[in-house]
Amino acid sequence: MRLARPTGAALVGLLVFGPGPTGCGGKPETRLETARADRGPLVAKVTATGVLSALVTVQVGSQVSGRLSEILVDFNSEVKKGQTIARLDAQLFEAALEQARANHAASLADLKRAQVQAKDAGRQLDRAQSLLSRKLIAQADFDTAQATAEAAAAQVDSAAGRVQQTSAALRQAQINLAYTTIASPINGTVISRNVDVGQTVAASLQAPTLFVIAEDLRRMQVDTSVAEADIGRLQPGMRATFTVDAYANERFAGEVRQIRNAATTVQNVVTYDAVIDVANPDLRLKPGMTANVTFIYAEKADVVRVPNAALRFKPPPEFRAAARAPFEADGPRPEADADDSGLPAKGVRAQQRVVWIQRAEGPAPVRVATGLTDGSLTEITSGDLNPGDVVILDAFSGGLKFGLMGGPPTRRP
Repeated sequence: MRLARPTGAALVGLLVFGPGPTGCGGKPETRLETARADRGPLVAKVTATGVLSALVTVQVGSQVSGRLSEILVDFNSEVKKGQTIARLDAQLFEAALEQARANHAASLADLKRAQVQAKDAGRQLDRAQSLLSRKLIAQADFDTAQATAEAAAAQVDSAAGRVQQTSAALRQAQINLAYTTIASPINGTVISRNVDVGQTVAASLQAPTLFVIAEDLRRMQVDTSVAEADIGRLQPGMRATFTVDAYANERFAGEVRQIRNAATTVQNVVTYDAVIDVANPDLRLKPGMTANVTFIYAEKADVVRVPNAALRFKPPPEFRAAARAPFEADGPRPEADADDSGLPAKGVRAQQRVVWIQRAEGPAPVRVATGLTDGSLTEITSGDLNPGDVVILDAFSGGLKFGLMGGPPTRRP
């Protein structure tokens, strides 16, 4: 047997049967690719990519349209809640406020005049009532005085309504003027500035984004895209690690805070967002960095391991024929009752697999039960397989390579 250099935890080699290009009877030789089962740790992982962002990111816009007259912060500026970060040209809004004040003052004067007129009409009505009781005026004159008093009272109500309207307009003008001063809504860091002094912003349809402020870059999160086949293995509280291109040789740690139910479908691929909380005390991690995330959902310290290729190996027909007799001591079974490995299908459970081992007498199948897998190695929980046993990964016979998972043999290039 000739062994190559170790790959991971297994040794890969090549076994050659037959004295030359062809074996006995002119049959072509069979060459086997093998590895050794071993014992060691096994870590089951889920990998995904994600993007770093602040826990709270606020887009600061303008409620009113106007020309920017002053910008007081720049990229990476530290700001406090309520701090002024920009101002719009306020001349038009100051003029609108003055006009609103004038209209409000005029409406107050109209209300006062209407109240005076209503008071005079009330006195006229009282006088007419007194004269009518002494039959000194006609009923028609009294009715006229009464109508005049009622109309004067209505004028008071109308003037009071106009006062409320102008008061609301005045309040609106004051608010619009206040909106020309743009303040930070949170404590944080300016991570984006999208405008310059002199630029006109238009807020007619939607508030334009002037700044983007991150609340606290010392606490960040990673939004990952986890495939739907793997999302069932994750749960909140699970630890995760990730790397970023800026610090390729360093691994950062985090914890899964939330697995969001909203699915994202891109080109028929469904993913879910697993949110990871990350501490960033030294501020080395920056928003927008791409993170290569690894979730560890299971881990065992000392197990018997074999390469996954050993579990997928499907042997040539001569292997099946040689191994069938010792495994069918209970009598012959029809071919329909045997699985692709040439062993009886009776009693096979979903977690049971067949591994072919190279023994002194030749290749032999062994039933095993599998457990944890990390994608390249799989745990063997039971079966006649021990560390150091040589397992078969692939076979080449007469220039043909036998396919995995029962596929047809292909000619080796």
